[in-house]
Amino acid sequence: EVQLVESGGGLVQAGGSLTLSCVASGFTFDTYSIGWFRQAPGKEREAVSCIRLDDGISYYAASAKGRFTISKDNAKNTVYLQMHSLKPEDTAIYYCAAEPSSWGIVVVTPRACVGASDFGSWGQGTQVTVSA
Repeated sequence: EVQLVESGGGLVQAGGSLTLSCVASGFTFDTYSIGWFRQAPGKEREAVSCIRLDDGISYYAASAKGRFTISKDNAKNTVYLQMHSLKPEDTAIYYCAAEPSSWGIVVVTPRACVGASDFGSWGQGTQVTVSA
């Protein structure tokens, strides 16, 4: 059974930084793609960043480029999302999600996280609140 556990959220002032972690279990780590998503109250869920766990190819949404960095530690079965220069509009619940890369349902390229809405396994989320 695929399990994803997010952590690292919290309250931070604007301009601050946070690093979120997504610990994965129940599957062969480097055969999947992982996405970080966020959802603010009253807003649609947004794909923030995605990564292929075999080769590290990554995608960033425009809102994340230059401020967020996605990375992986295969030895720890963990994907990180480093967030810098945080803004109040980054306030949301952040989720990680997983999907087998070989199924072609989710395809990660530097320009897109194709099929982002079709990630099949999701974590419980971690709250990020950025105060002005």
